[in-house]
Amino acid sequence: MTTARALVLDSNILIRAVLGKRVRDIIAGHSEQVVLLAPAEAFEEAGRHLPALLAKRGVDPGVAAAAVAELPELVQLVELKHYEHLREEALERIAVRDPDDWPVVALALATGAAVWTEDQDFFGSGVATWTTDRVELCLRNAGGS
Repeated sequence: MTTARALVLDSNILIRAVLGKRVRDIIAGHSEQVVLLAPAEAFEEAGRHLPALLAKRGVDPGVAAAAVAELPELVQLVELKHYEHLREEALERIAVRDPDDWPVVALALATGAAVWTEDQDFFGSGVATWTTDRVELCLRNAGGS
């Protein structure tokens, strides 16, 4: 599975897309030129953490549910079967820092895409990694504009 012009999103970026305007705007602004992907586990992790984060911020659950429901329209959920064969290699690269992040690394390896994250555990894993403050450089280049 090789996907040109793609970027793999970590769960913290999915969470930021729900909680904040900047990440949501970046995703919406580039989703037509660049394939934005996230492993199923990243969606699941975001779903586990969002209720507590939303309650802490006093966000109306209905508004939050709408934002979460909108994410798969902008970010393609990729099922485990497409990257599971790279589990061991991904674990070798990330296990020392956070083995739970192996699906993001595996999907990046499977697609040849970079990772968008705020998690420093990905640095040194052998896949290109972008943070929100610099990701638009990657997206502009990937989108050809």
